Parts: sequence; structure tokens; C-alpha cells
Amino acid sequence: MLRQRIITAAWLAPLMLAGLFGLDGGAFALFTAVVVLLGGWEWTNLAGIAGRGRRLTLVGVLALAMALLWASGSALAAWPLWLGLAGWALNLTWVTHYPARTAQWAAPARRLAMGLWVLLPAWVGLNVLRELGGLWLLFVLLLVWSADIGAYFAGRAFGRHKLAPAVSPGKSWEGVAGGLAATLLLALVVALAQGLGGRDSALLVLTTLAVTLVSVLGDLLESMLKRHRGIKDSSNLLPGHGGVLDRIDSLTAALPLFALLVPGVL
Repeated sequence: MLRQRIITAAWLAPLMLAGLFGLDGGAFALFTAVVVLLGGWEWTNLAGIAGRGRRLTLVGVLALAMALLWASGSALAAWPLWLGLAGWALNLTWVTHYPARTAQWAAPARRLAMGLWVLLPAWVGLNVLRELGGLWLLFVLLLVWSADIGAYFAGRAFGRHKLAPAVSPGKSWEGVAGGLAATLLLALVVALAQGLGGRDSALLVLTTLAVTLVSVLGDLLESMLKRHRGIKDSSNLLPGHGGVLDRIDSLTAALPLFALLVPGVL
């Protein structure tokens, strides 16, 4: 398993870095669309859709929606991001009340709708941040990774109080605190490196902490859906690493909020 994880990471990491930071405009939108569409393929499984043909058709619908957003200029607009945040507010109520409110979202059609307000705003957020420059795109990626790393080590060392035991028994409030500490440090380092003033530094710190908390919800949402389906990974598209959604679940929640808030720091 470890050997397979290393092999996958060895080709995947350079490919993703080249696509995210070596492309812009339409090429960047197309590259990220492919990643999101792979996540959409996995989401059809999370939604309980059977049959390759039906799943491919639904991925095609997602692709069409992305094409329409790009053609209309909405792939760089704020309104899809706001719609995404409204959807995440619903996701929050379902995660925090799992399994009591399962009937509200368990129907396959509702889980598919959930996938639209998770995946489309995340793709729009990627495009918005790329238009602002590579720095803020890199920052949100580092934010999510730092939050994961900080949460892992703090949870292992100090985890006592469960965060959402019905959804993900391994996560703790101490882990959340560790993730916040790690991203706070990241924000302070970036603020210092960019020479931000006191006001902008404070805005960056507040934005970072808010996005860190939201990123936790992204992880919990996918855990809830996988628990409902009785599966461990969203797919085996990335040997040794699970699926695409397993790698970007936190990012899907972080991107829309960060893309809305970061212009206030610039």
C-alpha cells in the first residue's frame, strides 16, 4: 500500500502543480474542470446512482453546467459562490444533526443536487482565485493542507472531545484547535512576507480562521455521505489514496468562502 501511495503521489503531484500554476484562462478552467468532473463521477456513487451509463449522463450534465457558466462569464462571478455558501449552510445542518435528519437528503436526487452546490462553486472559486494570481490559489491550498496536518497531530496527541462522533469518530475538537493554530501561523507568515499592514493582516487572519473552520465541514460532509453508503473511499481512481473527493473534500468547502473574502485583503 505504501509503495502504491508513493508511486501515485510521484506522478500526481507534478501534474497538479503544473496544471494549477502553469495554466491560466481557458486552459486552467478546462484542467480544473476535468478534476471536478472526476469528483462528479464519484459523487454519483455517493448519491447511490447505479449503472455506468446513468452516471456518465449525470457527469455530462455537470460538464454542461460548467460550460454554460464559462460561456456566460459566471465562472468568474460572485453569485455562484454565494449560492454555494447557501448550500453549505444546509450541509452544516445535516452534518450536525446526523443521522436524525437523514431523510431530508437521503433521496438520490437530493444528494445529486447537493453535489451541484458543492462542486460547481468550488470550480468557480478556483477560477476566481487564479484570476487574482497564483499567490492566493497557493495560499488556500496550503491552508487546507496545514489545517489537515495540524488537526492530525493535535488530535493524535490531545484528542479527547469528539467533534462529530456519529459522522467521523476519529475527529476531535482538539484536532480542530490544532488545525486553527497551524493556519493562524501560516496567515501570519504570509502577512509578514507580503508586507501587509495591520488592518490587512488582521483581515487575512480572520479570513483564514473562518475558512479553516469551513474546510472541516467539507471533510465531515463527505464522511457522512460515505458512512451512509457504507464505503471507505469515494473511489479507487487514485491507487493508494482513494478517490479525488477524498483528496479535495475540505477544499470544496474552503474555496467558495475564500474566493469571496480574499478580495477584501488585497
